[in-house]
Amino acid sequence: MTTGRPVPETATRRLQRLLSMVPWLLAHPGVSIAAAALEFGVTEKQVDEDLSLLFVCGTPGGTHAELIDAQWDDGHIYLSNADDIAAPMRLTRDEAVTLTAGLHALVPSLVDPDVVERTLAKLRSASAELDAPALDLEIDDGRQHAAMEPIRAGLTGHRRLHLTYWVPSRDEATERDVDPMRVLNLDGHWYLEGWCHRADGVRLFRLDRIEAATVLPTDGTPPKQARPRDLDADRDVFVAGDGDLLVVIEADRDTAWIGDYYPTESVRRRSDGSVLVTMRVAEPALVRRLMLQLGGSAHVLEPTELARRIAAEARAALDAYDGSAGADGRDRVRDRA
Repeated sequence: MTTGRPVPETATRRLQRLLSMVPWLLAHPGVSIAAAALEFGVTEKQVDEDLSLLFVCGTPGGTHAELIDAQWDDGHIYLSNADDIAAPMRLTRDEAVTLTAGLHALVPSLVDPDVVERTLAKLRSASAELDAPALDLEIDDGRQHAAMEPIRAGLTGHRRLHLTYWVPSRDEATERDVDPMRVLNLDGHWYLEGWCHRADGVRLFRLDRIEAATVLPTDGTPPKQARPRDLDADRDVFVAGDGDLLVVIEADRDTAWIGDYYPTESVRRRSDGSVLVTMRVAEPALVRRLMLQLGGSAHVLEPTELARRIAAEARAALDAYDGSAGADGRDRVRDRA
């Protein structure tokens, strides 16, 4: 016989036992308190306290008459009015789809996703047994990217990765060694976060821009100063570095949107609708291309060297212009350049 004082436990563990105890007691009417204590590995006093709690439990929104009826005065337990709680849980179609989608999204971020894969298999099996439509969802879980498998291997084995990574702002592929930290999804894109030895800092790499990924035999444990991004506090993918160039741009009313579209240090709005935008950029080529695309509606004020380079590129473009835009368009760009 199991007697004595109740064993300290968490609320979660007790809830799990109560949910298991209800169907078991219904299936074993008249079972002794001692037998129930032995079945659930607790003391008889804990069974007594559990029954006292079950006595005031019922389905949400129910009345007093719908509470669980528990009787155990003679040392034997009789439970009734608990069929709804004891019934096996059934997921609705929407709940099953939501759970399946969430599990698919979770797989790439796990080093060992086997438990998730087994759960997905059980969901598909349960769907088949109920003669319901198969839960084979078309979900972007990152595994369609060729780089995902070597990245996962690097995370699992704590190995450094060599990436061939396309940088769109320079329209070129770069070679870099990265100590992988985690895989995450931001705004519909999958990223590898890791310590980049080329940049000497933590960087995010979009998986669809990784042209090749190779697992190296070198230890890939990130250095102590490597810290994952706080995504709750900072949802911007771009994070400026100390060595990035500080740029001040003046934009008129029609292109004031750049102050909202790009990560900025500050945006000063004027009464006429124009703005002064201060931002840090790792690649000046991105600013040059943006200014040329916007024509005369925006231009760089600082640094002066970058402003001169953009003006020179604009004049060179005008010299090669075929005249299709007309004199007014050329004069406007030339005046601002």
